[in-house]
Amino acid sequence: MSSVARKIRRDQDRTVGLVPTMGALHEGHLSLVREARRMCDVVVVSVFVNPTQFGPGEDFEHYPRDLTKDTALLTDYNVDYIFAPPIEEIYPKGFSTYVTVEGLSEQLEGASRPGHFRGVATVVTILLNTVRPDFAFFGQKDAQQALVLKRMVKDLAFDTEIVLLPIVREDSGLAISSRNSYLSPDEQTSAAVIHRALVQAKTTFKQGERSASKIGDVIRSTVESEPRARLDYVSITDAETLEPIERIDERPTLVAVAAYIGKTRLIDNTILNKLKKKDATLSTSPR
Repeated sequence: MSSVARKIRRDQDRTVGLVPTMGALHEGHLSLVREARRMCDVVVVSVFVNPTQFGPGEDFEHYPRDLTKDTALLTDYNVDYIFAPPIEEIYPKGFSTYVTVEGLSEQLEGASRPGHFRGVATVVTILLNTVRPDFAFFGQKDAQQALVLKRMVKDLAFDTEIVLLPIVREDSGLAISSRNSYLSPDEQTSAAVIHRALVQAKTTFKQGERSASKIGDVIRSTVESEPRARLDYVSITDAETLEPIERIDERPTLVAVAAYIGKTRLIDNTILNKLKKKDATLSTSPR
């Protein structure tokens, strides 16, 4: 166990919040840090580019890494600990145990990136066991990831509450992501089409359309109107179970999109029939 992990363990008489990241910090991450600072006595930010959630041919080797810059950003937020372990500390020689959340992991991103959520669930399990936080903070941009981790925390009886916070966007509407750094200025402009497509879907829904396939068609036609964009998938599902739906009823409904802008793959989503704030559950706990 690292010295940082030992120090964190000594703080367990106070409320501990964990913000798991892969570094290349941006305003989306910092919104999580601010909420963690507001809610918790002790704030831990982990910085670890997790190899097990990258598939063959993905961008693990090229994923942006700048711990010095990340550390400088976090100094303004009074973070108590930055946990940036080497790979061999998380996955020591002979490591052979993985966590799989069945069902939720196999759709959407799981179908496009086989094994991705096994890697996510495994590394988050290790982080939760190391830090033992009261709260762990994640963003809505990775909506499926949040559902997978909530199920994992519940099923494995972790004493941690998953806190889910809204997507942070550029002025253009583009969801902020570390992978946006791969985009050229022209591609940044083109990438805003993903959010425009989701806005158009939401408008179509508000105008009375309830057919999931027709709302999906609106998204497809909008994204495909951008020459630099190539759609990977459009998915319209129950926001809690990820079960596909044909007709949108009163349940919260997740509309999720993955698309390539040039060579860069981006994801985004929106919720239809979103619960009102007073009724919404932004966090889930097994307790």
